[in-house]
Formats: sequence, structure tokens, C-alpha cells
Amino acid sequence: MDDKITLKEAYAAMYAYLQMLYDMTGSDDLGGFLGSMSLLEDGTPADPGVWDDWMCAVQQARHGQVDLTLGRPDE
Repeated sequence: MDDKITLKEAYAAMYAYLQMLYDMTGSDDLGGFLGSMSLLEDGTPADPGVWDDWMCAVQQARHGQVDLTLGRPDE
């Protein structure tokens, strides 16, 4: 399996994951966010700022600037 995907495929994967969470929870917040992420006929998100935010997150991930740990124990 090829582990590399395009930015659009990664965006679609994030959308699908959030859609699954919405289907499980019915969260109005998630529903609203999914609406802003939805693509218009020209392929751009309904909220243009979403793509910019997405690209910022991608850059953080590419540069190892995302902390995926659950938390740190109290010292």
C-alpha cells in the first residue's frame, strides 16, 4: 500500500472522519464545521478560510510541530 496521499485526499479523509463523528454524536458544532468544510462546485470550501487553516495544519505536521501525545504525567 502506498502511504502517500495528496492534500485533497487528506482533506477528504479528515472530512470523512469528522462526518463519522458527527453521525455518532449529532454534534451541532461538528455539523456546522462540516458545512463550512463542504466543497462548492468550483472545488473550494464553503468557508474560504478553512483551506488556509488546513494548509497551516499540514505545514505544522510536516515540520513535526504537532504534539500527538495524550498528556504528560504530573511531575
